[in-house]
Amino acid sequence: MNYRHAYHAGNFADVLKHAVLLGTLESLLQKPAPLMYLDTHAGRGVYDLASESSRKTGEHHGGIDRLLEAQGLPPLLRRYIDAVRACNVEPRVRHYPGSPWLALHVLRAQDRAVLCEVQPDEVAALRTVFAGDGRAHVHQRDGYEALPALVPPSERRGLVLIDPPFEAQEEEFKRIQRALAAALSRWPRGVYAVWYPIKLTRTREPFWRWLRGCNATSVLAAELAVRDETSPLRLNGCGMVLLNPPWKLDQALAAALPTAARLLGEDGRGSWRLQWIKRELCDPRPGT
Repeated sequence: MNYRHAYHAGNFADVLKHAVLLGTLESLLQKPAPLMYLDTHAGRGVYDLASESSRKTGEHHGGIDRLLEAQGLPPLLRRYIDAVRACNVEPRVRHYPGSPWLALHVLRAQDRAVLCEVQPDEVAALRTVFAGDGRAHVHQRDGYEALPALVPPSERRGLVLIDPPFEAQEEEFKRIQRALAAALSRWPRGVYAVWYPIKLTRTREPFWRWLRGCNATSVLAAELAVRDETSPLRLNGCGMVLLNPPWKLDQALAAALPTAARLLGEDGRGSWRLQWIKRELCDPRPGT
């Protein structure tokens, strides 16, 4: 696997993914009982936006940088920005927090985070970032293989984030389906969040069909596109599906997505979609 997220840290896809992640965790943390956060593709934890990798692509300029300058953000996006700023000592945002850092930023003393990563240098960085934090447990392990063995957690509550590199799109969807099927057979009421890229919308249709028949009570999809689907070779948008999402999360996302689309869309072509994939009483609420 050649993927390195350092080239893409803080881009529009990270904005969607991490805002949804924080919103989901905040909802779950309303209850006092402990929970587990499991990250199957954890990365390195924190990314330097001044690094050569980040400067080579500059993708954060079209992502987090646009929100940092914005006024009047809806509550979910404001809390996300506050968390990103908390990862930086200086007022200028140089370091962008990955999913593990953001999760541990809001988790409580009674909660724990299980972070799976296969790349040795990323694992070493994770262990450095979270050295001394007893809540963080770093595993150099394939997250797909680890997932069925790690659920249900002893806490009986928690969130699983599946955020793979998608180097081979169709095969990655199949791997996600196999991992989710195995995990749901053991923990059908767990909360699962899955990030996926959108180059052409139709490429995710088989995955959505599978989700409609999966062993989860409900499935919610939040999608953000920053440009029209003019090329299957470009990342035109991305989505997050949530299996068994917490109560009222859809309302928080409905308030945040229009602003995200307006700020992150290229040349006014941003669009969003919030849809229940699996739920009888639902309002798809597509929007632009």
